[in-house]
Amino acid sequence: MVILQRCFPSVVSIRAKFPVTASDGSIHENRSLKLPSTTLPPSFLISNSHQSQTPTLLFPPANQSVAAVVFGDGHESQLYPLTKRRSEGAIPIAANYRLIDSVVSNCISSNISHIYALTQFNSTSLNSHLSRAYSGVCLGNDGFVQVIAAYQSPGNNGWFQGTADAVRRCLWVLEEYPMTEFLVLPGHHLYRMDYQKLIKAHRDNDADITIAVSVARRLHDPGFGFLNVNSQNQVVDFRLKLEGKPFNVASAKSSSNSNDTALSSMASMGIFLINRGAMKRLLEEHFPKANDFTSEVIPGAISIGMKVQAYAFDGYWEDLRNIKAFYEANMQSTKDADVGYNFYDRESPVYTLPRYLPPTQITDSEITNSVIGDGCILNGCRIKGTVLGMRTRIGNGAIVEDSIIMGSTMYQTEGKRKGMAGAIPGMGIGEDTQVRKAIIDKNARIGNNVMIINKDNAKEADREGDGYVIRDGILVLLPSAVIPDGTIL
Repeated sequence: MVILQRCFPSVVSIRAKFPVTASDGSIHENRSLKLPSTTLPPSFLISNSHQSQTPTLLFPPANQSVAAVVFGDGHESQLYPLTKRRSEGAIPIAANYRLIDSVVSNCISSNISHIYALTQFNSTSLNSHLSRAYSGVCLGNDGFVQVIAAYQSPGNNGWFQGTADAVRRCLWVLEEYPMTEFLVLPGHHLYRMDYQKLIKAHRDNDADITIAVSVARRLHDPGFGFLNVNSQNQVVDFRLKLEGKPFNVASAKSSSNSNDTALSSMASMGIFLINRGAMKRLLEEHFPKANDFTSEVIPGAISIGMKVQAYAFDGYWEDLRNIKAFYEANMQSTKDADVGYNFYDRESPVYTLPRYLPPTQITDSEITNSVIGDGCILNGCRIKGTVLGMRTRIGNGAIVEDSIIMGSTMYQTEGKRKGMAGAIPGMGIGEDTQVRKAIIDKNARIGNNVMIINKDNAKEADREGDGYVIRDGILVLLPSAVIPDGTIL
């Protein structure tokens, strides 16, 4: 019996007309993404993840007043070697997508149509994906996804030194449109959030900064800090733990007097909504040398008495900060259960680049509880609990279990594969090969009768010279790795 889970169509272009009142009182017609409205609950602090995620249109509309600033990469990543040749946001996930697609899709579904992606490290793949996938799609006449790569200028000769430094150096670009708030977003997180509710809570509280916090992950240390929040949802204390350093390496207390003893501790998601004026003052006046939002700018804003509010989110959220978290998120996508991230939500689809590949070809194979990408060729194999990326080719007699196969960037013709006999293996997984609990990066060439099973049950191993590493017991094959016939790993 063959059980396949297929992703929904990648791109849907829908537009509708909304009236916009100009400064002279005249009514104009604005084109933007058509999204049905929903009634917000009495309290705007808690976002109910079990309710419809379709946003409520605000005044002024978010697509005219809020710009999203997405960071697609970081120079210190625990996702290596998946980041060996690409940034975090460009890592493939769930067969057809990239990590950054989740965040950009949240913006589109939340009617935010001005999206800036700031990139720096290994950004070629990410820049290409963003520019090709979101070139005016579902963003209205004036919407865009604009990639801003690290650059040098007469006044700045170096790389971006951090998230805050990147925004400071790009303010002249971000201010081209009359935005009232900036939504700062990490580009490698997996979650579905209606940013309209976050914006509503921010404006209702008349806050300078609103920080999204995870209710479901109170004890989780995502590296974005812990907040103490009073009964008015105002942040009164901030603590941050950095790897290998004492817990309170960065901390701040609000200068505002408060006798409120009913404090709640919550984990920051690294998502910040910041007023335009507050952003300029923080980056150019108060902390002109600060490089990072989480460890410098946000604690600084709290310490000088700015009004910093918390917005609690109770839905699924995973920051995918290491190999284990990335592996588990993919494995959850293969399970028919209401856990993890739902790539099949029709009301809030995940958008990505359409590849126009042929359907997957399956011959005499057994496939259970798996996600199969487009354009695969599967011959007489057995697949269980696995994510197969696009253009994956698996030979006769092969067994793949509990693994992530990222596929290939190109097809290799049968004639060329036969012509390579006796040399290196063809692209894909060869005949009678076994793969178990592994991540196979793109364009891998795995021969016949190979066993990729972590034979020594190692928890950690660095064998890049042999084409693989092991992280948390998960064997990770490097991109374009070549594994000869008969190899046992």
